[in-house]
Amino acid sequence: MSIVTALAKKLNKSEYEVSSFLLDAPKKYKVYSIPKRKHGHRVIAQPSKELKSYQRAFIELSSSSFPIHDSAKAYIKGIGIRENALLHSKNSYLLKMDFENFFNSINKELFWRVWDSVVRKPLSDSERRNIDKIIFWQPNKKNRKKLVLSIGAPSSPMISNFCMYEFDSLIADLCFEHGINYSRYADDITFSTNVKDVLFDIPKIVQSVLKKCFGMRMTINHSKTAFSSRAHNRHVTGVTISNDGQLSLGRKRKRYIKHLVYQYLQGNLDLSDINYLKGIISFANHIESGFLQSLKNKHPQLDFNKLFEAVNEQK
Repeated sequence: MSIVTALAKKLNKSEYEVSSFLLDAPKKYKVYSIPKRKHGHRVIAQPSKELKSYQRAFIELSSSSFPIHDSAKAYIKGIGIRENALLHSKNSYLLKMDFENFFNSINKELFWRVWDSVVRKPLSDSERRNIDKIIFWQPNKKNRKKLVLSIGAPSSPMISNFCMYEFDSLIADLCFEHGINYSRYADDITFSTNVKDVLFDIPKIVQSVLKKCFGMRMTINHSKTAFSSRAHNRHVTGVTISNDGQLSLGRKRKRYIKHLVYQYLQGNLDLSDINYLKGIISFANHIESGFLQSLKNKHPQLDFNKLFEAVNEQK
């Protein structure tokens, strides 16, 4: 069954409607930018509401066709930053690296290169073009051939994990041979071990494997490459690892949560601040639930259920 036929059936549309919609689907994005945490801006391409429905349907129809390596920890049901940090929590030495412009570096050529190498399922040219139109964004309206993944598309997480399958496999196998734990959380890659000095060879190995898998398409943001050990603070995807191997929110984040809770109890937070407090409390409960209990002990009048209800009532 062709992807057009499958989508038509899934979305309760005619094949003509689906084919017509896909003609200029890569242009059906709202583009805006948001400031990055430290400097610069991140471009977000948000698919139209209808295109999102196509992309979600495509995921449901095709997810079994896209293998994802066990080292991939982002966008996996039942796995999150806590599980990613736990993988490295008992090791003394840590290396963190980061991909440059991760999603937008994944274009249609890279996608089909991985497909032909990993899936090896022949598809007609027209079928490939239709899949391109569903999952890729056209950043330059005049250049129809340049298609890349967008950060805002619901299909991008699964496609990005699939496109990294070969890389993850090769890196994981090499790490296993040297007693190194490896994980990738979207564009963040983490290595840990109890073997001293072995991690210093990893950046060159990563560069070599990237070149083998993607040529020069995927690159590392060297400014974010960082080595650490038990002698220093260790952080994995926003989670602090204490010297005894426990997961922690970290002192700075705890102080900030305490400040927000105090301001909330004083009635000084507006709805957006309360909503943010709700999110950070949920995060804290997932990472270090004992900290929330200490807050309740210090502030007996604090009721997290009422906090969540206050947010829901004002939405």
